[in-house]
Amino acid sequence: MLWIESFFVALSTYSALPAPQFEWNERNMKYALCFFPAVGLFCGVGLFGWYALCSVVGASDFFFAAGAVCLPLLITGGIHMDGYIDTVDALSSHQPRERKLEILKDSHCGAFAVIYCGVYLLLSLGLFYELAGRPRAIAALCPLYCFSRALSGICAVRLPNARKNGMLSAYTQSAEKRATAAVLAVVAALSGAAALLLAPLPGVGAVLAELGAMVFYRRMALAQFGGVTGDTSGFFLQICELACMAGAWAGGLFV
Repeated sequence: MLWIESFFVALSTYSALPAPQFEWNERNMKYALCFFPAVGLFCGVGLFGWYALCSVVGASDFFFAAGAVCLPLLITGGIHMDGYIDTVDALSSHQPRERKLEILKDSHCGAFAVIYCGVYLLLSLGLFYELAGRPRAIAALCPLYCFSRALSGICAVRLPNARKNGMLSAYTQSAEKRATAAVLAVVAALSGAAALLLAPLPGVGAVLAELGAMVFYRRMALAQFGGVTGDTSGFFLQICELACMAGAWAGGLFV
């Protein structure tokens, strides 16, 4: 029952999918982050299904790409995109660390947030359009939605929290950090291996790009914010998935 509760706590927090609601407590939050990659499983299955549907009905590559951009936002409810735009708003302010942390909590949407959200969506659209004619590369992307969430969870439990409150702090303070990191590392290894088996070169490109994004994020979060928050974690996930698409596209050039 504990694992089931932890699964639904993660699913209801990090997705817009219908799920039973459980009150957060120290018991069911202990392993909730272990199930964060499960949301990626829904995203990966959704992408595969959308590609198959578009292939059957003969939809254009552009229509597939537009739907593929929207799909993870609809499944997650945009929670990670919200963190992305808050973080780019804070980074674009060039203010001291404390002021950046205040901007993260500000509910208002700044000009830089809108600009960089548009940039992100356009880049995603272009990359999905380029990948639309490469079914093996699309297949490789599907398990990597789990991979990116496993990396995000590892960063959340292994890097210091920038502040002592907030959703991420609530998750990590109650978490069994060593066990959670170990489970997420196994998930990352399995999902990365699945991508390599499905499409070796696009898979290698995507995995390396995501690992590179992780290195960048660690340095950025520590230097700019003194640690991680829920918003910076959302930023990382979005950057990670954009890097994943770019890596798969670059790797596919050699196929």
